[in-house]
This record gives sequence, structure tokens and C-alpha cells, in this order.
Amino acid sequence: MPDRVEKQVRAWLETFVVGLNLCPFARPFVALDSPSANQLRIEICRDVEWEGLQRAFLQELDTLQSSPEQEIATTLLVFPDALQSFEEYLDFLAEAEELLALAGLEGLIQLASFHPDYVFEGELPDAASHYSNRAPYPAIHLLREDMMERVLRDHPSPETIPGDNIKTLEKIGSSELKSRWQQLLSQ
Repeated sequence: MPDRVEKQVRAWLETFVVGLNLCPFARPFVALDSPSANQLRIEICRDVEWEGLQRAFLQELDTLQSSPEQEIATTLLVFPDALQSFEEYLDFLAEAEELLALAGLEGLIQLASFHPDYVFEGELPDAASHYSNRAPYPAIHLLREDMMERVLRDHPSPETIPGDNIKTLEKIGSSELKSRWQQLLSQ
């Protein structure tokens, strides 16, 4: 039985990421009736110390790159008890990028970042666009580069995805998104 953290992460994936089509490639990994549903690994890291977070990240890098894509296509590493400050999270994300390079996995695995307080630089604090990278908990998504290249090649216009996401979120509006967000976090 998934714990509360995993339930909230899955609810976020279903309602925001897939439900709003923020990632047009996520549906097969989130839909429970999809054959690909078991290929999304959600790993919950309960460590709070920096070294434990580093260890968890390196372990997930190793697990992903040493597993066939048919078993684990992608990993979402979630930190419910750490990195609560967005600035601290960004510091850890920068270190994760360095660890990725030191492991020789640049060009093989890419990272996507999510945080409950995600704010894009240069955007107003209450901009709807921030919700494209907000998650219930700090998280790093580890993606296989070759898999991303394949799905992007099959998408009619991948360069429009970020702009389409902003339009979708702005159409909903910050107030409604905040309400939906509060509802998600209360589950």
C-alpha cells in the first residue's frame, strides 16, 4: 500500500501533469491501466542530511542506468522531509547535476526539477506558469535521454510544449490553480 507521500505524488501526476497535459509523454507511465505504468519508479527519500540525499540520488542514478527501460523507464526521486527551502533545493539540484557529470552519465540521463514553491526567475510571484514545475514535495525526475529523444521525435511540435503549458495554466488562472493545489495537498 503506497504511503501518503506516494499517494499525493500520484495524485499530482494524474491531476496536474497528465490531467492538464503539462507533459504529453507522461500518460502511459501514470495511467494504471497502461502497460507502461510499472515503468515509472517513484522513490521516496526520507533522509534529511545532505550526505543521505546525495547517496539516494546516486543510488537512483545507478538503479536507472543499470535497469532495462522495459523495467524502469524513468524515476521520480521525492524528498518529503528535506530541501523545503526552494533555494536549498536549487543548491542540491546544482550538486545533482555535478554528480551526474562525475558519474559519466551526462548525455545519458537528464534531470527535471520540481518543488512546491517553484518560481521561474523573472516571473511575477503569483504567475500561473510556476505550476508547471510545482510538485507536492521537492523532487528530481531522472529521464533517459534516448527515450526522450524518441518521444520528442514522434511529437509534432515539441518546441511548443512549454508555451502551450503556460497558455493552459494562464487560462485556468493563478487563483484556480492555487485552489486545486490546496485541494491536492489536503488529500
